[in-house]
Amino acid sequence: MDETKQTFTDKKLLVKGLKRLALSLPVLVLTTYLLTFAFLNKEVLPLYIVLPLGIIGIAATVFLMFGGIKIILKSIFH
Repeated sequence: MDETKQTFTDKKLLVKGLKRLALSLPVLVLTTYLLTFAFLNKEVLPLYIVLPLGIIGIAATVFLMFGGIKIILKSIFH
């Protein structure tokens, strides 16, 4: 008889991925606010301070979201 190998979801990895996705949501909201603030205040000095922070925040958000999805998929299909 051929036994089928059953694999189960790694719950620790799943929780880690969900935490990373949960962390990315506030960063997403904050970066959206920073970019809106920077583009609405084009004439004043905070544009040059806030705009780079917003761009770095966007990169962090994309990194966190894709990393979280990758970890979740790894926990399910590995």
